[in-house]
Amino acid sequence: MAWVILLTTFFAGVGGLIAAAAGIALIATVFAAVYHAEVVAHRTGEPFGTLVLALAVTIIEVALIVSVMISAPAEKAGLARDTVFAAVMIVMNGIIGLCLLWGGVRHHEQGFQLQGASAALAVLAALTTLTMVVPNVVATSVGPMFSTPQLIFAGIVSLVLYISFVFVQTVRHRDYFLPLDAGEEGHLPPPSNRTAGVSLGLLFAALVAVVGLAKSLTPTVEAGIAWLGVPKAVVGIVIAAVVLLPECLAALRAAQANRLQTSLNLSLGSILAAIGLTIPAVALVSIVIGQPLALGLDDKDQTLLVLTLIVSVITLGTGRTTVLQGIVHLVIFAVFLFFAAVP
Repeated sequence: MAWVILLTTFFAGVGGLIAAAAGIALIATVFAAVYHAEVVAHRTGEPFGTLVLALAVTIIEVALIVSVMISAPAEKAGLARDTVFAAVMIVMNGIIGLCLLWGGVRHHEQGFQLQGASAALAVLAALTTLTMVVPNVVATSVGPMFSTPQLIFAGIVSLVLYISFVFVQTVRHRDYFLPLDAGEEGHLPPPSNRTAGVSLGLLFAALVAVVGLAKSLTPTVEAGIAWLGVPKAVVGIVIAAVVLLPECLAALRAAQANRLQTSLNLSLGSILAAIGLTIPAVALVSIVIGQPLALGLDDKDQTLLVLTLIVSVITLGTGRTTVLQGIVHLVIFAVFLFFAAVP
């Protein structure tokens, strides 16, 4: 259905009922993409399963950002920064906050592998600082922008950090990311190779449809944001929210089933992939098409980023969580949303 609507928008344009249908199809197709990613993930097993899901979500996000950048290069210098920062706040405060709160309400206290969370937080702190704070202090031109050699270096460093994390997660210290107790769902039989192969093909088809529908709906979303009178940075929040919504539900289901380790693998893995793969991709596009790329955050967002990193280190630094940690993260997320709409 997404492909049918996408072809319809190509010939008839986007407006009225077509725009509404495209929006519904976009959300449904994102859920379909994540479902098929979960089938492939179940076949590959942990922690490869959460890695497959994180990569699928990141591919959607990168494709959306790049398609919007190419469609309106002059106006989208800060779109990648806004989207990546929104993803950090949504994942680290929104999704993790909801998981800790919901899991705490259901199970009072939950445990996870401290070594795995610490490794992910160390990489996250390095990635966010190097890509979204350092541009403000080393910029050689007007604005929070890297020069071309600096941008190339930042992209390479981001890729190296992410690949190193994946190596540790899947090979060197895989046990750091395995659930403390797999539970009943961990013993469900994996799908056959044929089923996993079909899901892999449908996952690819869903990803392409999501990118096409999102690109066709971008003017409508921007017009709605302009009508509401909120800052343009909200476009990045909308993109990140659409992409991360199904992953949020998957993480919540895991927390409800007392599998907080899976929730953290999904959340932390997705945000590391979002930064470690998005920054090199948009850097390459920026250099190829000659578009300026603003990566540095303003003072308000830098403060929220530092607060998020400090609180995350504290709340995930004991290997046990309660509802209090969830409430703290959700309050920070509410502050982020409020000041994004009312700067």
